[in-house]
Amino acid sequence: MATTAPLFKPVTLPDLKGRVDPDWCPGCGDFGVLAALQKALVELQIQPHNVVTISGIGCSSNLPGYIETYGIHSLHGRALAVATGVKLANHELKVVITGGDGDGFGIGGNHFIHTMRRNVDLLYLAMDNQIYGLTTGQTSPTSRVGMKTKSAPYGNVEPPVNPIALALAAGATFVARGFSGEQHHLTGLIVEGLQHKGFAFIDVFSPCVTYNHDNTYPWFKQRVRKLEDDPSYNPSDWNMAMARSQLWGDEIPIGKFFQSTDRPSLEECEPVLAEGGPLAHRDPRIPPEIAKEFIAELM
Repeated sequence: MATTAPLFKPVTLPDLKGRVDPDWCPGCGDFGVLAALQKALVELQIQPHNVVTISGIGCSSNLPGYIETYGIHSLHGRALAVATGVKLANHELKVVITGGDGDGFGIGGNHFIHTMRRNVDLLYLAMDNQIYGLTTGQTSPTSRVGMKTKSAPYGNVEPPVNPIALALAAGATFVARGFSGEQHHLTGLIVEGLQHKGFAFIDVFSPCVTYNHDNTYPWFKQRVRKLEDDPSYNPSDWNMAMARSQLWGDEIPIGKFFQSTDRPSLEECEPVLAEGGPLAHRDPRIPPEIAKEFIAELM
């Protein structure tokens, strides 16, 4: 009896290896994020042609070139705007945004807030190293007060952005924090983020071994504590999540802070997407009579 071969073969890690090798500094935390994303896609068996990886500018924003999916290396701070356009054009795709704290919380801060408010069905992985690495070590939006950098040689005087609290306040429906030094844990968070329907944000501690000698692997290792290890923690409790987001010091929480399935995603709210499938699969031509009416109106 003849059997029908599967349309696509199972996805393996070699299938997701990019066509060029990463040029990050040896020991960079971004290697761990790339590996965790690849492992998550394999675990969920998401075919590479069904994934688009989008970034802005920065060391971490080179990631789309290092993974075998569709990819766009967009403008500085504009990755979320580009990703929103991709998702609305073809809402069947898995769209993943990768970038750094400068790209996402500095120049891209406005897009960060409004993409969460709209609850676009995206996964945003922010590789947060508390420094500008690509431009060789300036203060970033998440640099601690007092940190000495190339742009603040006497110590940073500006309080840092709290990405977790900001995401909760802006309406993200999945909010988590990972650490590239906790590979298995980070992979699990990415798996959950990919499965979530709505805006999923994961802030990842991704140490810069070249320019940030304050927030190092050992520094994080002795401080991070998994929320999942606390039986009293409830990730559906927004107030509890906001309270935990304020913790920073001898103990820093990582894990899933918050998840809600009560709000529809943006593409679920758009009537034009409810029928006929993704826009990318439809006939984009305007009927001649509609075009004539439009031109007449403008003349």
